[in-house]
Amino acid sequence: MLSRIADSMFWLNRYMERSDGLLRATSTNYILLLDKGINEHLSWQPVLEIFTNSDKEELAQLKDDTEASLHRLLLDTTNLNSLKVMITRARENARGVQDHITKEVWEQVNQMYHLVNQPHTELKLSGFEAMETIEKLTTDSILYNGVADATMPRGMGWNFMSLGRYIERCLLTLEMTNKYFSEVSYSLEEEKDMLHWRPLLLSLSGYELHLKTYHNSNHTSNVLHQVLFNSNFTRSVLYTLKRVDKYFQETIQNNNDKEKQALARSLGRLLSRIKYTDFQSLDQTTLQPYLNETRRELVSFSKQLAEHFFSYS
Repeated sequence: MLSRIADSMFWLNRYMERSDGLLRATSTNYILLLDKGINEHLSWQPVLEIFTNSDKEELAQLKDDTEASLHRLLLDTTNLNSLKVMITRARENARGVQDHITKEVWEQVNQMYHLVNQPHTELKLSGFEAMETIEKLTTDSILYNGVADATMPRGMGWNFMSLGRYIERCLLTLEMTNKYFSEVSYSLEEEKDMLHWRPLLLSLSGYELHLKTYHNSNHTSNVLHQVLFNSNFTRSVLYTLKRVDKYFQETIQNNNDKEKQALARSLGRLLSRIKYTDFQSLDQTTLQPYLNETRRELVSFSKQLAEHFFSYS
């Protein structure tokens, strides 16, 4: 496979996965903010800090303004993490590899592109149809994953698409976990009501699993265990890194030179670090460095992957 094709398929899924994460977080925050009585501590600030580069002054202006926040997150082209920018970039990558993706995958990306670029979308997001519009975009994002899974042949292109998806998913989980645990100063001893952790779990589609799996009241530790180490949770750091390792091994099985072996060992060390972490060793002083180091190593692996396979200079 040409490096240009592999690059486009990798980034197609990275942009689509980040779009999915943005839509889940946006939908969750919008719904929870409708009940200000119970969720009076909530604002748009955590979502804005993750998906925009807004400074403190802009965050102060936006955090309690739903209409302005939705525009910044979904439609503002000056925000490189906005939905419009990411879907546009995903479509550009998909258009360049139409011979390597199925018609259904292309049509689904194209449908989302036209929906987010329709003139009336901005009007709907500023009125009573905002939730309906967000739900439509979220459903289309979920459909993309289903269509890709059901129609794409399992070859080298699928491997690169899957690497893009799970690397981005893992990074999103780390970013969101870091953000919400920073609000309790990374203390696992400070017990927070489940209402504090619900936005994080709902944004990662893990709330129902949490209620079915964890039955004691130690919510802070339980949430951390789920997002980092629960191998049944499809957005946990452990699960996503296992999938990255799986698809990387399939990618190099017929092209296994010394450089790629070194990269495989690098990924193996990262996966082992997560897999064999003593959960009891994580506390207020070690948690933030642990999250930051995991993210740094995954970003480093992604950059090396690009250099080896996509001919980046």
